[in-house]
Amino acid sequence: MNYPAPNYLSPYMLGGTLAAISTMVFGLHGALQRARWPARDRRQAVWSGAVLLLAWFCAALLLSRLGFYRATPSRIPTLPYGLLIPIAVGVALFRLSGKLRSVIEAVPQEWIVSVQIYRALGFVFLVLYMAGRLPGVFAWPAGLGDVMVGLLAPAIGIAYARRWRNAPSLLRAWNLFGIGDLIVAVTTGFLTSPSRFQMLAFHTPNELISEFPLVMIPVFLVPLAILLHLASLHKLRERDTGQKVPPKLLAKGRS
Repeated sequence: MNYPAPNYLSPYMLGGTLAAISTMVFGLHGALQRARWPARDRRQAVWSGAVLLLAWFCAALLLSRLGFYRATPSRIPTLPYGLLIPIAVGVALFRLSGKLRSVIEAVPQEWIVSVQIYRALGFVFLVLYMAGRLPGVFAWPAGLGDVMVGLLAPAIGIAYARRWRNAPSLLRAWNLFGIGDLIVAVTTGFLTSPSRFQMLAFHTPNELISEFPLVMIPVFLVPLAILLHLASLHKLRERDTGQKVPPKLLAKGRS
């Protein structure tokens, strides 16, 4: 097989990914401005975030172009490195960097949620399935799940910002559904890709998911989404913990 990727796929993927990065950077600037961060600290945080995201994007792009993640029946899969290492680094940075925790605390919950509208880019899985380029066992759950999570993101963000009655519960359910969707997509993608571990879709192996440009989804957009979900759940947990503190203890802490 090994047909070349459709011509529209590169501008679609790269344009969508760069749009997501730009939205995050400009959104971060606006959030810190509304939080009244000093100009110097705000610039430092925004530039650090932009450099980190662009460096990660460029590294993923370079490795993808070099074929580092390309799956073959005789090769040990390398794509999990591109997926798991950024998540591990992101979690470690959060635990070790007080500055990063301060930034996440300053960014509104609704912004962290709404930015995941980029997940609707997963619609391309369904398009590629219709063209016979992806197996249905992967494309249907991954494509439909991503579109649902992406389209619901702004609605959930607005509901939380307006303090609708069940907004925290909806937010928690959306986050868990979003993480579950990614787990299903990664699992079916792994089991349908050519490798020693392939167990599904032998008639239509999932070759495109490990090749440029579609591989930018599992090595950049998926770990980014997981880190955003974790940040959202952390903020939600902090909110719940703060609400459970008895008023007497709060008054005592202020004195």
